Amino acid sequence: MSDRPHTPLLDRIHRPADLRALRDAELRQLVDELRAETISAVSETGGHLGAGLGVVELTVALHAVFDTPKDKLIWDVSHQCYPHKILTERRDSIRTLRMKEGLSGFTKRSESPYDPFGTAHSSTSISAALGFKVAGDLGGDLPEGSGDAIAVIGDGAMSAGMAFEAMNNAGDLGRRLFVILNDNGMSIDPPVGALSTYLAKAYSDPSLQNLKSMADGAASLLPGPLREGAKRAKEVIKNLAVDGSLFEALGFSYIGPIDGHDLGQLLPVLRSAQENARGPVLIHVVTQKGKGYAPAEGAPDKGHATGKFDVGTGEQKKTPSNAPSYSSVFGDSLVELAAKDDKICAITAAMTGGTGLNLMAERYPSRCFDVGIAEQHAVTFSAALAAGGMKPFCTIYSTFLQRGYDQLVHDVAIQRLPVRFAIDRAGLVGADGATHAGSFDIAFMSNLPGMVVMAAADEAELVHMVKTAAAYNDGPIAFRYPRGAGVGVELPDAPDVLEIGKGRIIQRGSNIALLSFGTRLSEVQKAAASLENQGITPTIADARFAKPLDRDMILSLVAEHDAMITIEEGAIGGFGSHVAQLLMDEAVFDTGFKLRTMTLPDIFIDQASPKDMYDVAAMNAEHITAKVLDLLK
Repeated sequence: MSDRPHTPLLDRIHRPADLRALRDAELRQLVDELRAETISAVSETGGHLGAGLGVVELTVALHAVFDTPKDKLIWDVSHQCYPHKILTERRDSIRTLRMKEGLSGFTKRSESPYDPFGTAHSSTSISAALGFKVAGDLGGDLPEGSGDAIAVIGDGAMSAGMAFEAMNNAGDLGRRLFVILNDNGMSIDPPVGALSTYLAKAYSDPSLQNLKSMADGAASLLPGPLREGAKRAKEVIKNLAVDGSLFEALGFSYIGPIDGHDLGQLLPVLRSAQENARGPVLIHVVTQKGKGYAPAEGAPDKGHATGKFDVGTGEQKKTPSNAPSYSSVFGDSLVELAAKDDKICAITAAMTGGTGLNLMAERYPSRCFDVGIAEQHAVTFSAALAAGGMKPFCTIYSTFLQRGYDQLVHDVAIQRLPVRFAIDRAGLVGADGATHAGSFDIAFMSNLPGMVVMAAADEAELVHMVKTAAAYNDGPIAFRYPRGAGVGVELPDAPDVLEIGKGRIIQRGSNIALLSFGTRLSEVQKAAASLENQGITPTIADARFAKPLDRDMILSLVAEHDAMITIEEGAIGGFGSHVAQLLMDEAVFDTGFKLRTMTLPDIFIDQASPKDMYDVAAMNAEHITAKVLDLLK
């Protein structure tokens, strides 16, 4: 406790209503204390730091002006919500962030009435805010009654099509709605595309004339780096706008830009907007990610998601590992192949660093494309690159690829285009919880006709699969790999092109066959060692492919054993289901052969350590051992 910051004013704040009794000068003091408390808490838990520090003033101002939770405040993505949680009756639990049975790192409806909508993927806030506003107008069942709806969305998230679909609808409906455009020049990586820098001019709206006068000249008040952003915006407007700004064309009144770290600008603008708005309003706020903490200001990408760290130095306290991360192994392998094949290119959706493509972007910038937060576009763009004779690697986290599924079906699979899907963050991912878990890609990919689906059992297998994907031109192919470090195996100097649809036998045994797909193989091997101490010697096989299945290997395992268990880090309907279908088609079960499948359970698993999450899923070595013993009686 002695190392925690001195926060006498914050100690008196238990809920947002307490803010509304403070003078503006006291709110400025509260900002400093809230920022210090946020830094202190995240230093103990790890988590998303820079985004929250960038919105401390905005968080205080919004809760001071609007009547939350009656007014619905929705944070886009919501990784910036830690200051919000501290102010909304959760300060006592803030040092349990992202831990098992602790506070979520994102907003969560079941956690607090101040979190009206759960968000952990980007660009959903405007749609949700509009839904709340219309529900209130129609007399929907809102426990806190009908109030205002406020969406806070970043300039990176604003580049996604869903945000503009929502704005188009909101402008058409004309309902009173507030959109706060939090322009910090960053999402996780710096945002890309014209829309990320599209900052509109102040607009003269008779019903909001006083707002305009307050915002006039605000750009000149901005600090140097922020003033450059506003200046850049005006140049973009000259190029893109014909009859007013894009926001105004969508039916929004535009106010800004204003300095998001100056309560002297934020409070009067928000108060006047709250008092005078009749239709949808967009308030453009310019902020700095990591504001007020030098290590996060100096490295906004590294400050986005951090481990536990020393507050004085910013140095992160990471558990050392001799094994490289799967993402870096993928990135290095792709660069080596791209050096020999100029048709190889890479596509990602605002995750260049996270997916390991930063080296590709550095070495071959003309062949590496960050399309912004636009997974649907990324998939179709990749499809056309393939149709045009390139070898695209569409590199997206499993949980985000779900957003591009329609394009995956129609634009890739039906046309049998050779897009290579590198699926990062496959399986359970730990502290980010259910929203970021890669649970469903095995099922939704392997159910598509003509799709080849691989899973790497370790980092060496991943190297082989990258080369296999590069060599495959007969249709789409996907390979999945988890978050974090590999298991520590030696990487091959000369990777192989794997035979499509062929697995491998790891260990020969006689009692039961354990057929693994993906990185649970290491847990299968631990279970086998335990079983051998009990006189049971299982055969272990690595399927490598969920589609096409290795029929010959699977049927030979059936012929040589009385039972089989499949193990995969995916939901029901994936690899095990395909194996069961094969065995039913072959009438194997008529012989008394026993098959069991181990998949992720039919629940969403809350955040914890990966091991704890796999304990909940009953997929660690001890669970595999128990499954074998139960099956063999």
